[in-house]
Amino acid sequence: MTSAERFRRCLCGDLSGLDRLPMIEWASWWHLTLDRWAGEGLKRDLDEKQRFEQLGLDVHRQCWFRHKAPGCPEPQRQGGGIIENEEDYERVRPFLYPEQEPARVQRVFEGWKAEHDAGQSILWYSMDGGFWFPRTLFGIQGHLYSFYDEPELLSRILDDLAAYQVKVLKRIYAVCTPEFMTFAEDMSYNKGPMLSKKLFDRFLLPYYQKLIPFIRERGTRVLVDSDGDISEMVPWLLSAGIEGALPLEYQAGVDVAALRRDYPEFIMVGGYNKRIMKDGEEAMRQEFERLLPVMRKGRFVPSVDHQTPPDVPLENYRIYIRLLQEYARKAVGA
Repeated sequence: MTSAERFRRCLCGDLSGLDRLPMIEWASWWHLTLDRWAGEGLKRDLDEKQRFEQLGLDVHRQCWFRHKAPGCPEPQRQGGGIIENEEDYERVRPFLYPEQEPARVQRVFEGWKAEHDAGQSILWYSMDGGFWFPRTLFGIQGHLYSFYDEPELLSRILDDLAAYQVKVLKRIYAVCTPEFMTFAEDMSYNKGPMLSKKLFDRFLLPYYQKLIPFIRERGTRVLVDSDGDISEMVPWLLSAGIEGALPLEYQAGVDVAALRRDYPEFIMVGGYNKRIMKDGEEAMRQEFERLLPVMRKGRFVPSVDHQTPPDVPLENYRIYIRLLQEYARKAVGA
């Protein structure tokens, strides 16, 4: 069975006849983690595909759209913005939604097509979502104020963003059908969402409705990427046509068992508590035991709930991979 077929079957909840669940590391590794592992025997001169194969993971390919052109103004401080009002937006707009990006993305997927058609890799793409992208313009604080102080401008930005992203999407689907995609949002932290349902419905829902039907009609599963506790937001996401989420951070209070109980169709990727990986095999096995009942119900791809931290020795990570394979098989009765 190919990795692409296995992944598609898992996401639609059909585990019958599978040899195992998918085994992916959805987020690239921290450079500090790779630096440590290089000192512990991991080869440095590997491309991403080779690294997945060396570590015993399924190969996946991610393309993240570029939303700004070279030369775009940068914030003067971390978390700061580059616009405050419509005049500022007009000033920076020539640097946004780069015209050459749709063609670049198409070339990327053309380069992956043969490998994907042979079932040797899982394809996905990510794009700045309706919460994330305006934040890169207004800055963190300015963005939150913009819902109240600049509602017309915020709506205009979201309309421009969606129109641009449709152009990119058309070029992707002229080549192939990726297994899934993510709207990069990060709109929750450990106390829950950073906006109300009222604001979600007014601003984000219309944005999603311009994109999600186009994506789902072409056979790609739609997920949102948001750190923190997304539990309260799940019904909001479902109402927008979003089918799932990652990374389901344990330390933020996400309970994947409760989510599966309350939302049986919701797709989940992640959920594995990265903080225990440094503690050795028994701790890692207990974490898999916690997740196993959810794994058995489908629509769940267990994976580290964000990047593997640099306090994890390479030996421990290899144990994690061995256990992941064991439980990926156990989940389907293999």
